[in-house]
Amino acid sequence: MREAKVVLYGASGYTGKMIAGQLAARGIPFIAAGRNAERLQSELSINPELAGADYEVKGVPCEVEALTDLFRGKLAVYNTVGPMMQLAGPIVEAALAAGCHYFDSSGEQDWTVHCRRTWGDRFAAARLTLIPCMSMMWTSGDLAAALVLETPGIDTLDILYVPLGSSPSVASTLSFLRMCCQPQLKLVDKELVEWPSATTFQAIAPGTHEILTCLPWSGGAEPIWYQDHPTVRNCKVLVSFGSPEHMERTAALTRQFRNEWADKPPEIQEQATNDMGRMLTTQEPPRDNPNVSRTIVSCHGRGETAHASAVLWGVRGYDQTGHLGAVVLQRVIAGQVKAHGFASPSQTFGARALLQEWRDAGLVVAEEIR
Repeated sequence: MREAKVVLYGASGYTGKMIAGQLAARGIPFIAAGRNAERLQSELSINPELAGADYEVKGVPCEVEALTDLFRGKLAVYNTVGPMMQLAGPIVEAALAAGCHYFDSSGEQDWTVHCRRTWGDRFAAARLTLIPCMSMMWTSGDLAAALVLETPGIDTLDILYVPLGSSPSVASTLSFLRMCCQPQLKLVDKELVEWPSATTFQAIAPGTHEILTCLPWSGGAEPIWYQDHPTVRNCKVLVSFGSPEHMERTAALTRQFRNEWADKPPEIQEQATNDMGRMLTTQEPPRDNPNVSRTIVSCHGRGETAHASAVLWGVRGYDQTGHLGAVVLQRVIAGQVKAHGFASPSQTFGARALLQEWRDAGLVVAEEIR
């Protein structure tokens, strides 16, 4: 095979296989890596999107030394192995040691905070980029916010996600349960403030006539990305999957967690949310159906009198993540990285450039209101 400059770690998982398919469609050679070489070979060999693709399978334990050897000489790694707070630390350490940019599919806000605090300055010093949450959630809100902030005077971002008609993967279920049971933060006057625990909220989304039941769903990465923005003072994120019953059931699980495990050691808490998640989702879902899998991501921006809104109308949320993962790796290879250290997708690759990639793929259309 041609020399691979990028590594996809967790390539046999639900999201990993989508990114692998998109890399193959672009003719990008890659290392398909993970903890179990046999599973990797089995899962990837039956994927028709990879027929004739230029990739090499590597089974590597999730340990810093072994991963550093794997990453050395490569430009970037995209990681899908999670929950990230439980598993991804050695992968980030190895990427830094090997001189690789790091991206992942996480949705965990506490992981995003941990990345900024632990590795942000070190990646910046090495002129490397560190972006957790390079996925439909929470990149979409960042891109919508970047459009809104083109209007001068905006200091407040109100972001809403409405992903409809998709079922979570096994890994996504483990991640969302642990992150809903952790402190969830919003940005209020430049300070990160905790949302009320195990509490639902109401919101109205563009394109619907329903009042939606919502949760912070970890709080999103956007309040973390925008905390140091020169004009943004406030940023909050809510999420609704459409079904009030689903949202209330998740809130009930977080209340159960609070009552039974909140005072337990962290390792017991992590095991508890893993056990809850494995009971909820026992097998991987089918691919998103475009007839029912639709996404709405809305950002309203306000200043004293300034105002602007952006709405991203999308389809097949998991495919959006798969496409995005391949796009950013392709742009790294092309030398199109604009920011180093802990950074947002819009800072690093440009909001309009990433949105155009999604639009060209028939996945997302952006609407702006000023």
